Amino acid sequence: MGKLTKKQKEALSKFDANQAYSLEQAADVLKTISYTKFDSSVDIDVRLGVDPRKADQMVRGVVTLPHGTGKEVRVLVLCTPDKEAEAKEAGADYVGLDEYIQKIEQGWTDIDVIITMPSVMAKVGRLGKVLGPRGLMPNPKSGTVTPDVAKAVKEVKAGKIDFKVDKTGIIHTSVGKVSFGNDQLVANAQEVINTLVRLKPSSAKGTYVKSIHLSSTMSPGVTIDKNTIPGL
Repeated sequence: MGKLTKKQKEALSKFDANQAYSLEQAADVLKTISYTKFDSSVDIDVRLGVDPRKADQMVRGVVTLPHGTGKEVRVLVLCTPDKEAEAKEAGADYVGLDEYIQKIEQGWTDIDVIITMPSVMAKVGRLGKVLGPRGLMPNPKSGTVTPDVAKAVKEVKAGKIDFKVDKTGIIHTSVGKVSFGNDQLVANAQEVINTLVRLKPSSAKGTYVKSIHLSSTMSPGVTIDKNTIPGL
């Protein structure tokens, strides 16, 4: 581990890193140990008792955070001309097809989410090498390949996010900003946890939710006491 900065040492002095907190207490702690000059993101890390190398233990899903992420999400809709007007009306930042496919092939990825239609996936599919490594490839499981592009745009803008367990068995996703009220952070975190519990693979044995931590940008992680969380 590298040498701690003065601010990191100060943050660690304000709470007990060996103690487990409730979500409500953790939200309080994060507000006292977040020292960035910008409105830091608050992230949740959940270690699951699954083996992601096995297809039947891959945990992936979507969740709509009750209070959104606090981020301005830039949405590109790749669709046929007859869907362009409704995509724009729903709040899409960029709408089109061939011209954006060409831009992406040339390296443009200045977007957060891409939504498209099943009928144009043959064209979009060739962008996999560019979009895949960046986590931008549309996927029916995350609701980003759909005939109803307007509905998908509204959901993403309202706080719908998708997540996927990484190779170490951890789910990592944002649940808001430090500026959120504690009740908003708690509600968003609880919604993520509830969704993970519903997605538990039948083949997963032993303890499913092994540990939970909350952190903000550049802050230490705060351990959550699982016994304080409804549904666990």
